Amino acid sequence: MIYFDNSATTFVSKGVKARIIELTEDTLSANPGALHKLGNKANEVYESIRKETAALLGAKPDEIFFTSCATESANTAIKGYMSRNKRAGNAVISTRTEHKATLESLEYLSGLGYEIRYVKVGPDGKPLMESLEEELGKGGVALACFTLVNNETGSVLPFGDIAKKIKAESPSTVIYLDCVQALGKMHIDLSSLGAEMCSFSGHKIHSVKGNGVLYVRKGVRIDPLIVGGGQQDGMRSGTQSPVLAGAFLEALKEVSTGIDEGYDTVKEINLFLRKELISRGAEILSPEDALPYVLNVSFKGFESETMLHCLEIYDIFVSTVSACSAKQKKVSYVLLEMGVDRKTAANAVRLSFSRYNTLDEAEEFIRCVDEIYDQFLVK
Repeated sequence: MIYFDNSATTFVSKGVKARIIELTEDTLSANPGALHKLGNKANEVYESIRKETAALLGAKPDEIFFTSCATESANTAIKGYMSRNKRAGNAVISTRTEHKATLESLEYLSGLGYEIRYVKVGPDGKPLMESLEEELGKGGVALACFTLVNNETGSVLPFGDIAKKIKAESPSTVIYLDCVQALGKMHIDLSSLGAEMCSFSGHKIHSVKGNGVLYVRKGVRIDPLIVGGGQQDGMRSGTQSPVLAGAFLEALKEVSTGIDEGYDTVKEINLFLRKELISRGAEILSPEDALPYVLNVSFKGFESETMLHCLEIYDIFVSTVSACSAKQKKVSYVLLEMGVDRKTAANAVRLSFSRYNTLDEAEEFIRCVDEIYDQFLVK
């Protein structure tokens, strides 16, 4: 089997599985909120995990909150900030190439009367600075929402330039940054990054599904999305799970220790596939400077879903659009916003890699593509 769908989810690492088993021992399974010694022990483990997670991300422990996923983190950050800070402004700036978690949260705010301003993007998927400047110039921008690495194309946001522009034109504007596809693939230090709120997902870095992280810089106040017993400093009520938090931390530790080696491996795979696919008439839709973990390619003569199922015959797994939209069978809105024509976008397939993929797999992928064209393309 060749698994090139790591932007959708990753397989759980052996280290994470072992850590989960360890954290489900009876002596660690008490409610961290209980007053007895088992509860105290569970809480100590949980807070230790929180502290270590914060250190690896360059944050303070009280800036880190464990969630069920990045979608929850995005909803909490975007809705929570605007709800709590009504005097900050009535406008939010973003792009139409964001993840659905962001776009649907913005649509929700629009329904409440907030003004959502969308910055145009170029053919590389990056926001156009003149468009950003124009939207900032209208004033009243409370929040800006962007994605560090696009999950469909791998386009890397020039965040330093964007943050500098925002803070120069609108110093009070708070920035929310989706860091899901960047985690474990780029070095991230939240203390110097320049975003006040960030979201992360465990299952994109070889943890289990059901764990994410929300970063909220000290001093930034937001309303909680989930209310109840006031756990996690009132930010996210619900019984804390040392198991899920520990799974996230274990995956984070593993991916952080080999980040440069993993990048080099994936870059070699990406460059090989780009060269081989272009020579066969395919069109690469990911920009040249995209993060190498994602390669979006349009196959001439094959609609995306057809190619996906042809590859599946060979036990090769890829995706068409973001997994959150895949079952709707729509053409990628990200590619259309980048100016890709609909026919080309309709043939687009996303290959996404992890540090566990190999060049041998890439070579086998090309061999299978050649067989697919020989067998199935009507000439």
